[in-house]
Amino acid sequence: MSLKKKPLKSKPVCKVTFTLAKEQAKGAANVHLVGEFNDWEIGATAMRKQKDGAFTATVDLPTGREYQFRYLIDGDVWISDPEADKYAFSPFGDCENSVVTV
Repeated sequence: MSLKKKPLKSKPVCKVTFTLAKEQAKGAANVHLVGEFNDWEIGATAMRKQKDGAFTATVDLPTGREYQFRYLIDGDVWISDPEADKYAFSPFGDCENSVVTV
């Protein structure tokens, strides 16, 4: 898994590409990126499966803040990103959310 950040020069936005590696996806049929940037809407941001079995999604995020997120595999399994900028405790599910800082 990884986060790639590409700040735009023309406006205060950063293009963030979220990647869930094939090993983490564990043969998933679909993966969704769920977080503060899409109001935790489960189906809002579907990730695209790549030829190598990884899943990716690119989101434009306003700069100057942090966003919590997680990955939802096949509508059933929630996982955090081990390469996130940091983590924040979530009272929902008694787990840690991944955090990206832009």
